[in-house]
Amino acid sequence: MFNRFIAAILPYFPKKFIWIFSRPYISGETIEDAMRVSKELNSKNMKVTLDVLGEFINTLAEAEENKKEYLNLIEVTNKSGIDGNFSVKPTSFGLLIDEEACYTYVREIVAKAASVNGFIRIDMEDSPCTTSEIELFRRLHSEFPANVGLVVQAYMRRTMEDLIGMTDMNQPEIPLSYRLCKGIYVEPEAIAFKKYEEINKHYLEDLEFMFKNKIYVGIATHDKPLIDGAYKLIAKYQVQKTMYEFQMLYGVTPKLRESIVKDGHVMRVYVPFGKKWFGYSTRRLKENPKMASHIMKAIFYKG
Repeated sequence: MFNRFIAAILPYFPKKFIWIFSRPYISGETIEDAMRVSKELNSKNMKVTLDVLGEFINTLAEAEENKKEYLNLIEVTNKSGIDGNFSVKPTSFGLLIDEEACYTYVREIVAKAASVNGFIRIDMEDSPCTTSEIELFRRLHSEFPANVGLVVQAYMRRTMEDLIGMTDMNQPEIPLSYRLCKGIYVEPEAIAFKKYEEINKHYLEDLEFMFKNKIYVGIATHDKPLIDGAYKLIAKYQVQKTMYEFQMLYGVTPKLRESIVKDGHVMRVYVPFGKKWFGYSTRRLKENPKMASHIMKAIFYKG
């Protein structure tokens, strides 16, 4: 109850106050910040996925600006020699305004990435977007099968059905590529699993399906039981290291992240940046109210 109360009121505090707890989880406001952090992670044998913060726009003019920012990001990242790819949220390109316009914008970004042998990950957002984002992925994959992937969320009841429905796109020479995460949006119980144990159960079932069907997967989790479960499935199916990677958020469970790298597995770190960090930070807080007590302790402890 206390955590939820604090999580509810913190977004109304001054931005400088919110930045106190946001800073460890965001590389910065500028592309230079993102490049600096990416180089640091690369030097530690970790790949990155870069994300320009921002979503749920109101006009297509905003979508156009977001597109230009990503085209520049791809250019700068390539010239900087960063070992990384890019994550995009379709709502940042007008998915909820004009789906065809969204496709056009995102296609241009994917085409730019493909021109430098890069890769774009289509983020999965909340349930009103799920079907549209799968269709967007299908259209882009048909033209750029090696340069685009999708995020799927284990807590959605429909996910296994979606995975089965997309297997027609899988090719031995160019396997499908998914990022498998638990899911972060607040969804009704009718369409999403709620209990920790059942979410983890379905996460591992989805992961096993991908291994069985030789689909490339980014195992996105900070949950030690899921990581241990993934290790067991990797051993069971003798999955080659070229067919999976682990993924974690910047600033979260760094010691666990380092242990995975030390064990010889590929690790990719999600590196968000941009001036629109406030919405990202407050949404993360609402999605995980337990963070609130840690924030309050840190504030009083550090002054």
